[in-house]
Amino acid sequence: MGDQVAFGVVEEGEQVIARIGGHPFHGVEFTGERFPLAEVRLVAPMLPSKIVAIGKNYADHAREMGGEPPAEPVVFLKPNTTVIGPSEAIAYPGKLSERVDFEGELAVVIGRLCRDVPAERAGEVIFGYTCANDVTARDLQARDGQWARAKGFDTFCPLGPWIETELDPADLAITTTLNGEVRQSARTSLLLHDIPALVAYVSAVMTLLPGDVILTGTPAGVGPMAVGDEVGVSIEGIGTLTNRVISRD
Repeated sequence: MGDQVAFGVVEEGEQVIARIGGHPFHGVEFTGERFPLAEVRLVAPMLPSKIVAIGKNYADHAREMGGEPPAEPVVFLKPNTTVIGPSEAIAYPGKLSERVDFEGELAVVIGRLCRDVPAERAGEVIFGYTCANDVTARDLQARDGQWARAKGFDTFCPLGPWIETELDPADLAITTTLNGEVRQSARTSLLLHDIPALVAYVSAVMTLLPGDVILTGTPAGVGPMAVGDEVGVSIEGIGTLTNRVISRD
């Protein structure tokens, strides 16, 4: 496809992409063009207007961070300039941070403008699901007391490899590897606040736009990355998001 950017549908077996015209939020119309997946460079599947992230949404992770699980979801924002796609590089800001952590997560992609969504109707506003890495400068997070800087560096929100639109997210295996070694392993059934509850909670505060992303929280096992490392986030029924760490400086 040269330098063109387009949407497509990954066909059965994940080896071929069928190109679609226009935007998938407006309906899927195939152009008839098909490309081997190996010959296409995947970019982030969506550029959201905002990324709404949830902290401490697995009990074991809340405890490894030094406290008990919160009674309500902990909400923070990441700018959309943090977004990168599969195989793109996470840029380690070594002049500003001495510890940058991986945080593998299930991401929810919103498919329609919505506000005040009841939990029982959350499925009506969800377009699909993808893998995410909520990259965090852990030392800055502790130093600042709020998380905007620690979570907000360019490249600190890898998303991909694609959006799965037909998936029950209630009990999926989620695994994060660092250089092939498993560091995080859990199931989404362990979320303290499930996806319908999160959509209701967030949409009670702010209007969600098509393409907006909700990061649902990371399990226990977060840890540091170094320049040259490769981190992979795998979620059952979706696939694997892989990114290498490079120096930003």
